[in-house]
Amino acid sequence: MAAQSCSPPRHTQDGVASVRPSLARVGRAFRAFAGLREGGGTKMEVGGGGPGTLVGNNKQQQQQQQQQQPPPPPSSPQPQLAGPRAGGALLPGGKGREFNRNQRKDSEGYSESPDLEFEYADTDKWAAELSVADQKWTSLDTSQHRTHAMRLLDGLEVTARERRLKVARAILYLAQGTFGECGSEVEVQFWMRYNIFLLLEVGTFNALVELLNMEIDNSAACSSAVRKPAISLADSTDLRVLLNIMYLIVETVRQEGEGDKADWKTMRQTFRAELGSPLYNNEPFSIMLLGMVTKFCSGHAPHFPMKKVLLLLWKTVLCTLGGFEELQIMKAEKREILGLPPLPEDSIKVIRSMRAASPPASASDLIEQQQKRGRREHKALIKQDNLDAFNERDPYKPDDSREEEEENDDDNSLEGETFPLERDEVMPPPTQHPQSDRLACPKGLPWAPKVREKDIEMFLESSRSKFIGYTLGSDTNTVVGLPRPIHESIKTLKLHKYTSIAEVQAQMEEEYLRSPLSGGEEEVEQVPAETLYQGLLPSLPQYMIALLKILLAAAPTSKAKTDSINILADVLPEEMPTTVLQSMKLGVDVNRHKEIIVKAISAVLLLLLKHFKLNHVYQFEYMAQHLVFANCIPLILKFFNQNIMSYITAKNSISVLDYPHCVVHELPELTAESLEAGDNNQFCWRNLFSCINLLRILNKLTKWKHSRTMMLVVFKSAPILKRALKVKQAMMQLYVLKLLKVQTKYLGRQWRKSNMKTMSAIYQKVRHRLNDDWAYGNDLDARPWDFQAEECALRANIERFNSRRYDRAHNNPDFLPVDNCLQSVLGQRVELPEDFQMNYDLWLEREVFSKPISWEELLQ
Repeated sequence: MAAQSCSPPRHTQDGVASVRPSLARVGRAFRAFAGLREGGGTKMEVGGGGPGTLVGNNKQQQQQQQQQQPPPPPSSPQPQLAGPRAGGALLPGGKGREFNRNQRKDSEGYSESPDLEFEYADTDKWAAELSVADQKWTSLDTSQHRTHAMRLLDGLEVTARERRLKVARAILYLAQGTFGECGSEVEVQFWMRYNIFLLLEVGTFNALVELLNMEIDNSAACSSAVRKPAISLADSTDLRVLLNIMYLIVETVRQEGEGDKADWKTMRQTFRAELGSPLYNNEPFSIMLLGMVTKFCSGHAPHFPMKKVLLLLWKTVLCTLGGFEELQIMKAEKREILGLPPLPEDSIKVIRSMRAASPPASASDLIEQQQKRGRREHKALIKQDNLDAFNERDPYKPDDSREEEEENDDDNSLEGETFPLERDEVMPPPTQHPQSDRLACPKGLPWAPKVREKDIEMFLESSRSKFIGYTLGSDTNTVVGLPRPIHESIKTLKLHKYTSIAEVQAQMEEEYLRSPLSGGEEEVEQVPAETLYQGLLPSLPQYMIALLKILLAAAPTSKAKTDSINILADVLPEEMPTTVLQSMKLGVDVNRHKEIIVKAISAVLLLLLKHFKLNHVYQFEYMAQHLVFANCIPLILKFFNQNIMSYITAKNSISVLDYPHCVVHELPELTAESLEAGDNNQFCWRNLFSCINLLRILNKLTKWKHSRTMMLVVFKSAPILKRALKVKQAMMQLYVLKLLKVQTKYLGRQWRKSNMKTMSAIYQKVRHRLNDDWAYGNDLDARPWDFQAEECALRANIERFNSRRYDRAHNNPDFLPVDNCLQSVLGQRVELPEDFQMNYDLWLEREVFSKPISWEELLQ
């Protein structure tokens, strides 16, 4: 939240900065612009430019107000009406007596008083009349709430920048739940939700988008920021207020509540549809935000608050396209439409039910543990060659569980605690599982095996070459001449055959290219992902480069360079801290700022990749290829080339400054010790979330791409990924093991021999491809040749797809109808530009009269 400049910044979980200004001052400012009037039943008539008229109160109006009163927040007392201020009707009590004394003095001739500059009118000035009221927002009825929201919306259209900013601050105070009148966090959250749907109903979001467009195109602010040697919070005040309000609206409307009204649900669906439609400058709202990102990275607008822009972009993509659970539902529906069998399992449920494996030990850790154990048990040191043996004791487990591990060594990688997926939930300590629970644990593999059509073709081709001596191409049904065991193998492979949506889409695209006339016109469903891709297509490479630039600048392993972009423009104050405590708070805020940026970018990239892959595989491949060209793979590996346990357990947040805690409760005195101690959570939710997202992106980029898998090998990713297995969280370990599995065949026999525990974890956790020779180097695909040709062929397919579906201006001229009638061609009306019409005689003289033209040859 942007607030008074004299107040220190406060933190929220998702990066919406909040402050704790004087509540009386916030209330006065809000009432001054919302138009609250004195008394329970009085109200302001919305009229012309003059002061409003007071409407009398009666019993009927009071009864209507009681009926229209919004429901009280859950588990909180109904707020009481504040009575009118004490004192006389015209002057407060103390001032009245003083005025009488001054009159008495004047009549007695003590001294001459100055002339009273009093101007008689129907009422006092508008602001003075409004300041008389002391009524709370939480006490008004629904019609009054709507009236005041409309008045605030009108205030956004004034030309004076300072006045417009004050009105925006009043709207922000509304969107944050009018916290000055609430006594608990639950009450603040209730009024936040109520006020935001009220603001959405009166059209506040569209007005904010127009203001944001004005700020983006504000060339004076951009040029001023470019000339400044150091950008601070003061340079982006207007933008931060607007982005805060829009973030609160998008995030609140996006989530469904249990007690939501029916009209709120309708408003949510309408808002999602509008947000994903090209209604803002003929492009979706996400494209406008991505344009801000590229403008910031190009250096033309260094004052843009990138953290807030990226957070709003993430939540906008999440709102318009849908999250991972919605994606799973859409995937099942699309498979049904294409006539494919249903998914073998729900991957989200399977991952949530998995347990973390014990991480493989590094050589140094094993030596240290073995030395301690040798001194204690008087045993000799083991040999260096056996450090990674499968039956080695795990140094990451507590000593009291060592005996249990030795007894049940075959199941040791299934031990561990489940991961709480709910936000801000503290990870519970590992529990000791009784023997009965261990016996009840299922011993089967978590995933059903899959087989591709290509795998069956390769198996049949090799079998026919071996037993018959010739092949039948892509025929997978003819088994004449093959022995009975081969028949059984083919039956098993077909039983687990899995056809992906991407394979069907690629085959359909080949059909369209093979027969463009007989194939007919393709029906493209205008889903939100399709609309977004059409908007991204012209500048998608620039968007990807800009996002990766910011990700590189926010990575903890990046070193500050003079030519790198400044992502701290919306966190650094105008005056640098002067005390140790202020410096520590700023240091925590800077680290938290970078972590939030990484979280937002990783989530945006992953959501776009998954939705584009579902919509059309070549949309996904186009985005993935540009990420690879922009060095996304080495960037992610560089991110993980750090002490990943320290990053995940980092405590760069101050819980007492989180919103709404900081405006409801009394703030304790912050000390250097309390800042250093941090919160009580065992892990940082956003950092673990970011790591899993980046691993999933890396999996998306390298899956079934041998050239990109070789990049993992060339950049020596195996030791980096192996260190990431120390994080005992099932989902993160799964994606690390997937990345290790795809490059195992390239790492050599010695690596596999010395990492048997990792190989076993891959076998237990990752899905099996029945005839995938992943553990050995015998596969023909493991030979590193023709990788460049593979990437070039993919690029050619993508370009043909984009040209066929989206490049309407360059249709093949051979397929266009031709008009051979000379009369109709000469009779066509051609629109000529104005400058040509003004200089037509000069053109005629120069191009027609002065040049010899053989009209007979031209007409023939």
